[in-house]
Amino acid sequence: MARRRENGVTIRAVAERAGVSAMTVSNVINGAGRASATTVATVQAAIAELGYVPNLAARRLAKARATTVGLIYSNRRTPFLDAVLVGSLSATNANGLQLILRDGDGVTLDEAERIAQELVRSGADALLLIPPFAEQLSGSAILPALGVPFAAIATGTPLSGISTVRIDNQAAMEALTRRVIADGHRRIAYVAGPDHYSVVAARLDGFYAALQDAGLRVDDSLIVEHSAFDHASGMAAAQALLARPDRPTAILCSSDDLAAGVIAQAGQMGLTLPHDLSVTGFDDTILASRVWPPLTVIRQPVEDMAFRATQCLIGALGKGGMRVSDEIFDHQLVQRASIAPAST
Repeated sequence: MARRRENGVTIRAVAERAGVSAMTVSNVINGAGRASATTVATVQAAIAELGYVPNLAARRLAKARATTVGLIYSNRRTPFLDAVLVGSLSATNANGLQLILRDGDGVTLDEAERIAQELVRSGADALLLIPPFAEQLSGSAILPALGVPFAAIATGTPLSGISTVRIDNQAAMEALTRRVIADGHRRIAYVAGPDHYSVVAARLDGFYAALQDAGLRVDDSLIVEHSAFDHASGMAAAQALLARPDRPTAILCSSDDLAAGVIAQAGQMGLTLPHDLSVTGFDDTILASRVWPPLTVIRQPVEDMAFRATQCLIGALGKGGMRVSDEIFDHQLVQRASIAPAST
């Protein structure tokens, strides 16, 4: 009987390292048999140490369980992630599939590769990615070795080796900036997120393009970059910007969480919104309509994009392979009470 060999490592090599039979290793990989918790842990440790990745096609023949899609995300619950979960669960449930999740603390390539390998070893037949793990894994040498299809949503650009479903982030932010300029604002600040997210550069390019098209000077001191898209980062950015003697009359943010933080800090500093300050967000998560004043935003249909990306993965599993593609969804500018004409 031929031994299965993946990436130069055989299932027998894993068995020898773990001190168990090849059948036991196979049972652990496929969730079959009655291996003890200690045995499972020993086998999984040997798999991780040797870098063994089970063959997808052979595994499907050897098991009788629902096909599984794995989702990689950062370890923070956000309204954006909630929308991703709703969309991907809708697609997997509609097709009788399972969705399994793995989170990670870091944004390094090593961390992204480790989680991807762990998911495949745990039974994932396809992987759905969101930033920043999508960007980290783009072009990684492990993608073809894993032998599963990949799809990502909400990236700023197409990615190497990964199908993407996204909006045109540059055009979206350019439209939002033009709207604020049309209200007479000239000192416009911008709060960006972490630079390892591809959407950050794309949205900042749109901001710059709108200013330049309107003949406005780009003041780099009004551009604030933070290491996260969260509420605390928005508050910190607003504190620095609004303490200036020449404070901006409008602050554009690259996420709803950042914008909510800006609004909170502006209120603490005694400003009345939108009379004293206009603020915009991006994504149109549930948070955007629940803060006061509710946020003017770019709406990207996150649930629909997650549903579509998961559908692409399901289709690839049925065909035995996936052609890398880049689908761009429409975005929408949603105006609410967080912006107003600049005070004269």
